[in-house]
Amino acid sequence: MDSKYSLKSNRKAEYEFSIGLRFTHWVRAIAIVILVGTGYYISYVFQSPSISSEPTLFMQAKYRMVHQIFGFILIACIIFKTYLFFCDAKSFGERKSIKDTFSIKIWVEQIKFYIFLGKHPKLQGVYNPLQFVTYLFFYFVIFGIILTGLILYMNVYHEGLGGFLYSILKPIEAMLGGLADVRTYHRVLMWVILIFIPVHIYMAVFNAVKGKDGALDAIFSGYKFVKENH
Repeated sequence: MDSKYSLKSNRKAEYEFSIGLRFTHWVRAIAIVILVGTGYYISYVFQSPSISSEPTLFMQAKYRMVHQIFGFILIACIIFKTYLFFCDAKSFGERKSIKDTFSIKIWVEQIKFYIFLGKHPKLQGVYNPLQFVTYLFFYFVIFGIILTGLILYMNVYHEGLGGFLYSILKPIEAMLGGLADVRTYHRVLMWVILIFIPVHIYMAVFNAVKGKDGALDAIFSGYKFVKENH
């Protein structure tokens, strides 16, 4: 299928998000949901197993195992997404968004669009400046929560990957104020992500409804529909 094809209306379909980007988006979303649930349990135990005389009720260990598995899945997604952003030919539209971010005119037009005082600006990239800056901030937060998570991990597992990371991350642990403070930063960053998620969903729906270009569909199908003269 061609990346652009004509429709009967005055809109055309444009291939915006590659399958790799869409795949990592949804895997990352699932991982974050599970990490929040299991992380909250590790921090504040809200469930207990049925009482038994057998020493097999390791519920805390099971929650921690699931948390660690999806933590490494999240790390893999972030590494792959970073690779796509810099190296994937179909992610060129994302890289072009950097130029839009430095345009004061586009910033003004975009804000006017959000407050119903103007039309959506013509962008060179796939993200408007506010989106791009917000996503950049989100990835800094993700990096922080991964870093603090790995510090917590290495203090439990002293061999293998944990042993390898120990000498590398121990100075960062000390710089952050010690293990207790690292745990606090980890929780705070989780709350930043929890605030980001509903805002992200709201703005995605807002852009799709107001723009009428299938922007929300693009994260499922890869395609959005723009006016021929846009």
